[in-house]
Amino acid sequence: MSRTSSRGLFAQVQAYFTEYLPRQRGASVHTIRAYRDALTLLFKFVAGQHGRGVASLQLSDLNADAVTRFLDHIELERSNSPATRNCRRAAIRGFFKHLLRNDLTHSLQYMRVLAIPAKKTRQKPATYLEAQDARLIIGMPDRRTRDGWRDYTLLLFLYNCGARVAEAAGLHWDDLQLVAPRHVRLRGKGKKERLLPLWPETANALHRLRGLTLGADHQCVFTNRHGQPMTRDGIAYVLTKHATAAAHDNPALLRKRITPHVLRHSCAVALLQSGTDVTVIRDYLGHASIATTGRYITTNLQMKRDAMQAFWKKAGIEPARTKPWKPKADMLAFLQSL
Repeated sequence: MSRTSSRGLFAQVQAYFTEYLPRQRGASVHTIRAYRDALTLLFKFVAGQHGRGVASLQLSDLNADAVTRFLDHIELERSNSPATRNCRRAAIRGFFKHLLRNDLTHSLQYMRVLAIPAKKTRQKPATYLEAQDARLIIGMPDRRTRDGWRDYTLLLFLYNCGARVAEAAGLHWDDLQLVAPRHVRLRGKGKKERLLPLWPETANALHRLRGLTLGADHQCVFTNRHGQPMTRDGIAYVLTKHATAAAHDNPALLRKRITPHVLRHSCAVALLQSGTDVTVIRDYLGHASIATTGRYITTNLQMKRDAMQAFWKKAGIEPARTKPWKPKADMLAFLQSL
């Protein structure tokens, strides 16, 4: 009985990762790896709780109590944030939905796992750059060198398209049309494709970059000095290097952790500030839900200031004609001494 159940669990795991996720759901490699890591941690934890190896786990071992203890374990003992805990929970839920579809014998057990609630988290405002700061960073690379031109083109492309780092890393020359109408085909999460327009500056930069890499035997647009496709870490390194250089001109940038995703946020906020409808921004960024795009409305402080000014003007309240308060010099001196 134990052996049969164990083979049943392995068969379900194998079918989930080789059939359902890649073929039916169309999940990306990164999604499959994230789900793999979550389930690996779960199986090791449950096996450890029972004092035996993962190979001997049975479907009946994966109950709601075990999953709840695992989620508490990764948060309290592995110091995972509530957001990470929820991500692990989402991956586990995906697998248990698969079990529910394929193993009705244990359906009540699986439904109890699916009923485990997510942990409430405080959503932090998205970090983004104002347009002048984005332009400052994009202008940092030394465009007299091949690597400098590649860096400039890469940063300009990320900001222009609001592309995910994986989309930029996987970009091929065949995905680009650099003559009017200039556009790019991006492949996002779940292998969903979207067409985005390119600024003339971006198209021209890409055209020159292609000329600098003629003769190289590769399809990827952004490559390292060895001619290999740039990795996610490589792209992040390029951005960090030039953001650090830009901080000499604007020290406020040092207070921000600037990642490729921050350029994606910056693109979204710039579109919002230009008056672009939020549904258009959703399609531009490839968001599955309008709720994800709506984050940028709550993030954008400048739009809140503009709304406040418009509200004040509409209210018709006369400004007070009193002189603005100015602290005395001795008070300033006192405050400075604290």
